[in-house]
Amino acid sequence: MDYTIRLCISFVCGFLLGLERKTNYQSIGIRTIVLISISSTLLSILSSYMSTAGFGDGDPTRIAAGVVTGIGFLGGGAILHQGMNIKGLTSAAIIFTAAAIGLCCGAGLYIPSFITLAISLISLFILQKFEHRFFPAEKIKKLRLEVINQNINEEDIKRRITEHGVIIRDLNFSYTLSDNLIILEYSIKCPDEINLTYLTSELVHLKYVLKVSLQD
Repeated sequence: MDYTIRLCISFVCGFLLGLERKTNYQSIGIRTIVLISISSTLLSILSSYMSTAGFGDGDPTRIAAGVVTGIGFLGGGAILHQGMNIKGLTSAAIIFTAAAIGLCCGAGLYIPSFITLAISLISLFILQKFEHRFFPAEKIKKLRLEVINQNINEEDIKRRITEHGVIIRDLNFSYTLSDNLIILEYSIKCPDEINLTYLTSELVHLKYVLKVSLQD
């Protein structure tokens, strides 16, 4: 009966963490997190049972260590590199957290499990709003401008970019002698809610700008 309670608590914790991922439209879902959580719980129960039942002279904690190692590989698979941005770090951390909670549930440490779950959910919901409020510029993109090498006003370009809440991280400059063109390549950080169409259309209407392109 006690083992059933541990698995059920592990299921609830995994379900809540997976539900948070799904509400944020992430690829990793409820079933994945639940399976990670309850399987870790089962392995923790097995580890505890083997230590009390006298199965050999080995260290039963090696099972828990193996779970941590295996979850590291699984979490690494959730991390994706898309253009200049890295996706899936939070999902990878949740995978690791679900495994840790599962191991604690398997060991009968219910209070630490619930405390960890509560802190995790607070971090995911509350701190996400905090980050979006005070650090809105998250996505990294490359803004490329082809401009005529005459009466160019780089400060005006910079002002028009930054007034939309965009942060300029870097600028690469090149000059094409045959076409008398200057290539400006900005590495920028953009807020999620920015209207990139409006930004690019505003830049392309400058008299000395011939072409504007934006990519990840």
